[in-house]
Amino acid sequence: MTALKQDYRERIVPALKKEFDFKSVMQVPVLEKIVVNQGLGIATADKKIIDVAIEELTTITGQKAVATYSKKDISNFKLRRKMPIGVRVTLRHEKMYEFLERLVRVALPRIRDFRGIEGKLDGRGNYTLGIQEQIIFPEINIDNITKILGMNITFVTSAKTDEEGYALLREFGLPFKNAKKN
Repeated sequence: MTALKQDYRERIVPALKKEFDFKSVMQVPVLEKIVVNQGLGIATADKKIIDVAIEELTTITGQKAVATYSKKDISNFKLRRKMPIGVRVTLRHEKMYEFLERLVRVALPRIRDFRGIEGKLDGRGNYTLGIQEQIIFPEINIDNITKILGMNITFVTSAKTDEEGYALLREFGLPFKNAKKN
């Protein structure tokens, strides 16, 4: 069991149960999955970008990334149906906790002029974090980078409200700018 998962069971569950007056530990929200996604519209011009992105995302997350494909033709963007236009990976269980721990403790502090992340959730207790550069992850060798690519990291929780989701992610150590409740 990872240290973060153990911390969730021993510290976070009792803290959230007390904070929201839950009757049972089963009411406490859990982190269900983390989805890491890269939209690569520039891949319409260069097919190798998808292969490089799959390799990098696999290295960062420790799980094989897959390409995402376009659903329809859009002539203005030189886009054909079923062309690869992105890369994504869904993390669950142990790999999810390992990735979250590396993100919070290693990657986010490496961002230049970092002052915390925005605390805006989606209305259902889920949170998406946008990252501009993949080089904040120590697994990426900067010398091998051909193009700086950004990514979205979505934290999917079982929380019913934004307040519960925010409290859960705050307890996991996500450095929100405003340490207050929403």
